[in-house]
Amino acid sequence: MNQPDDPESLTELISRIRATTRDQDRVSVGDLMAAVGERSFGPLVLLAGLITVAPLIGDIPGVPTILGLLVLLTLGQLLCQRRSIWIPRRMAERGVAKEKLLTGLRWADKPAAWIDRWTKRRFSWLVTGLGQYLMALVCMAVAAAMPLMELIPFSANGGGLSLMAFGLAIVARDGLLALLAVAATCGTGWVVLTNLPW
Repeated sequence: MNQPDDPESLTELISRIRATTRDQDRVSVGDLMAAVGERSFGPLVLLAGLITVAPLIGDIPGVPTILGLLVLLTLGQLLCQRRSIWIPRRMAERGVAKEKLLTGLRWADKPAAWIDRWTKRRFSWLVTGLGQYLMALVCMAVAAAMPLMELIPFSANGGGLSLMAFGLAIVARDGLLALLAVAATCGTGWVVLTNLPW
């Protein structure tokens, strides 16, 4: 799932995004994929979750849905055992203003450093082999619910938190974090289901 040059922490992922987008006024989905590597399934899930959670970016209408579609495409290709990730050109060209992105990343700096201190390799069997495919299926379920989550205040942020935790668990080979991500997913699912107008 991961490649040898993949980012190994949330802090490193943020640094790569900053470095890749330094000379641009607008940052596209394609630019972000280039920052984390187009063969990197775990970092892309982490990236989608981070952007959904970040203020000013994740709150833009339609952004959680686009990122959910990106995760579905990414992990769908993982399940089909593709070695690289393909996304449609129209999706790759969608983007946000660089200043909004950088503001969101600045907000994420301190939490990222704190989170990275707690992640480490443990229970790796949960995020490798069969475990990574099970995690992929859970992430796809979260991603598929993103359009619905946009209708319920703050639930898309919960979905983004789940994706970020799953992505980081895959990158750091941290099975305990994967279990916490499952708990966050269940919590978000409960919020969505109890707030639907039945």
